[in-house]
Amino acid sequence: MRRQQGLGIASLGRDLGLGKPRQSSETLMATLSNESLVDPLDQALAEREKLIELCMYAFDRTRSAGVTERLTEGMSTVGVTALRPDGERFDPTRHEAGGTAATGDRSLDGVIAETEVLGFSDRGRMLRAPVVVVYRSHTASSGAEPTSSGESSAS
Repeated sequence: MRRQQGLGIASLGRDLGLGKPRQSSETLMATLSNESLVDPLDQALAEREKLIELCMYAFDRTRSAGVTERLTEGMSTVGVTALRPDGERFDPTRHEAGGTAATGDRSLDGVIAETEVLGFSDRGRMLRAPVVVVYRSHTASSGAEPTSSGESSAS
């Protein structure tokens, strides 16, 4: 009779889920509520990032000045800034050089002549560096003054 009693307790334990690995409280709550384990804040931030990427994609492809202006304004309302560093000193940590433009003015050497592709930052965090054209002085690269015929003369 004791033997039957022992089997009864064991089967009761199995029926209650005893002896199985314990589920975490998050897993148990998700099972009970049938909701995913994704944190709503993490999901919102991931969706925001995807929308910003989509806006940058649209910005690169638009030919309409009105659409460009609207995208720029809309992105700025959520903290995304379009970067057009024309006239600033080139900084390889913040800009990507896409080319150079020759100049005879030494004071312009290393200054950004124009922006080929806009960059974007999100509240100070670089999303994409702007691709820029940088002025290069004729005299800065060779160390000699150009002559009227275009040849360099050594100093």
